[in-house]
Amino acid sequence: MKRNMFLALLVVCLLAGMAAAEEMGKRFLVIGHRGACGYVPEHTLRSYELAIEMGADYVEPDLVSTKDGVLICRHECEIGATTDAAKKFPDRKKKVVIDGVEEEGWFAEDFTLAEIKTLRVKERTDFRDHSKDGLYEIPTFQEMISLVKAKEKEKGRVIGIYPETKHPSYHDAIGLSLEEPLLAVLKQNGYDRADAPVFIQSFEIDNLKELKGKTNIRLIQLFDEYDMKPGCVLAKGGTTTYRNMATPEMLKEIATYAYGIGPWKELILARDKDNKLQPETNLLQDAHAAGLAVHIYTMRNEAKYLAAEYNGDPREEYRKWIALGVDGFFTDFPDTAVQVRLEVSR
Repeated sequence: MKRNMFLALLVVCLLAGMAAAEEMGKRFLVIGHRGACGYVPEHTLRSYELAIEMGADYVEPDLVSTKDGVLICRHECEIGATTDAAKKFPDRKKKVVIDGVEEEGWFAEDFTLAEIKTLRVKERTDFRDHSKDGLYEIPTFQEMISLVKAKEKEKGRVIGIYPETKHPSYHDAIGLSLEEPLLAVLKQNGYDRADAPVFIQSFEIDNLKELKGKTNIRLIQLFDEYDMKPGCVLAKGGTTTYRNMATPEMLKEIATYAYGIGPWKELILARDKDNKLQPETNLLQDAHAAGLAVHIYTMRNEAKYLAAEYNGDPREEYRKWIALGVDGFFTDFPDTAVQVRLEVSR
């Protein structure tokens, strides 16, 4: 009897230890934001490749359309800020209104894919490395997927993709709908199941609901600053803001069409004018209560993006979010996220 009790106690202790280890090392997703754009110009095959080399679970291509309906990887419809379009096509400059804001520049929808391929990419920011400006071209979504599949074979592991439909209402208005070509490319590449390593994300509501009726792929509702409105709301003259969408009731509604949410991190932990962290809002906990995963954006290593409490160490920010229970990170520096994950898994 004593021996049986001892064995039973031993099993309980082992199980408890396994559970504790599993909780300590709980896996969260590392999403290469525009690839590894802290090191390489964003949305280039090299940026995606580097994110994979650093151990990212997913890589994120933002998608816009060319004039001839091909999906390419760019953060915005305006491509002048990240390419040499102004130099090569000076006559293409124009003004448009996107999501209620007038923009001036060079826009992907005015270029055929053949013209896009003559452009070369440059670093967007003034505080990151510009030594690689002019080296890379703009990839198509298909080229990005082909790279991911090749790296999967090389690495012997699954690598996910996390495409974002950029300004879908604007694209609809100019006759270049994103949803149909997106789903077509995904299906051609075998990404058409609920368990496929894909998330489709959008700041808009209507196109996610449309996608819900057309695919089993997991969907992510992005959240911008609280006082802003989704593009589809602006297009219809509506009043719904992201603040309205962050209530427990609305999060339950979002859970009927989305797998999770992707909020700007400061909607959960804001910084005050002195760069100090404010008390946590209810968004993370309310989203989890509604059954939604939470993948926050954007983690960056530069000191200007870190709250004072982190003392200039980006790893401390990851540790804070891990303790809060976040499910994934969009990060410009995937290597830092992977390093912290290894530390907390030990």
